[in-house]
Amino acid sequence: MSDTQSRSSEVEVHVDPLTAFTAFTEELDLWWVRGPINSYGAGKLVAMRCEPGVGGRLLEVYDRDSGEGLELARITVWEPGKHLAWQSALDDVRFDPTDNGTIVHLEATIPVGGSDRGGTSFIRVAPQWFGAWVARRDTSPHQLHDLARFALTLHYARPATAARWLAAAFGFESPSALPRGENVAPEVGAEDQWIEFHVGNCSLMIERMNGPLDHRQLTHVPWVFVDDLAAHLARARDNGATIVEGITTHGFESYVALDLEGRSWRFAKARPTQPR
Repeated sequence: MSDTQSRSSEVEVHVDPLTAFTAFTEELDLWWVRGPINSYGAGKLVAMRCEPGVGGRLLEVYDRDSGEGLELARITVWEPGKHLAWQSALDDVRFDPTDNGTIVHLEATIPVGGSDRGGTSFIRVAPQWFGAWVARRDTSPHQLHDLARFALTLHYARPATAARWLAAAFGFESPSALPRGENVAPEVGAEDQWIEFHVGNCSLMIERMNGPLDHRQLTHVPWVFVDDLAAHLARARDNGATIVEGITTHGFESYVALDLEGRSWRFAKARPTQPR
């Protein structure tokens, strides 16, 4: 019996296999989501690159002028529109035509005696990130979407439940799937799943609260700018938010709501020129 382990995932995209292959390889830097934990050298990363052809490298680029950085893998199979493979924890990517486009199938193999040290995370994130990019690539600028130099972490007693509520009530979007359950009493030393929203071009991380909740002393209020303030208020209210101040105008239009654990949020009308 072999002790070899494998992980796999797949995503269907509505383009032909050659286009899917091109987008997967040449546009890696465009669909690879930026974030604090999405690369080995997050503080140095300037680009993600897949060099074409057998012998090409999969790279985290840290120096824009030289194009050098951390080599993640070497290309071992390069068949445009059909098959891509490289030598690392991730072995195989296949592009199979369907009636509606292409199924991109990814498989990683952990060799006998080896262990998964995080390399197979590509299997988990690629379907979501790559699928989202292909869905918008014909209407979006082919430019890197990086994050702002400001991010925020909020702590909740039930972070997974809070994250799903924030997505439903406030319309926050995450580049990765939100956890379905709630690890109510994690084991000592265990970590919750990383939860990150991208609100505009800022990261919003959701983590577990250590200790009792106490919002009696208001210390901070996040502001979020939205296009349709009235529609956003209605959505928030319909999903259980407490509206403590309706839409008011003080040079800017805004309203204030409490989330499911009683934290205050202010939502304001976005200017037409504000980036998303």
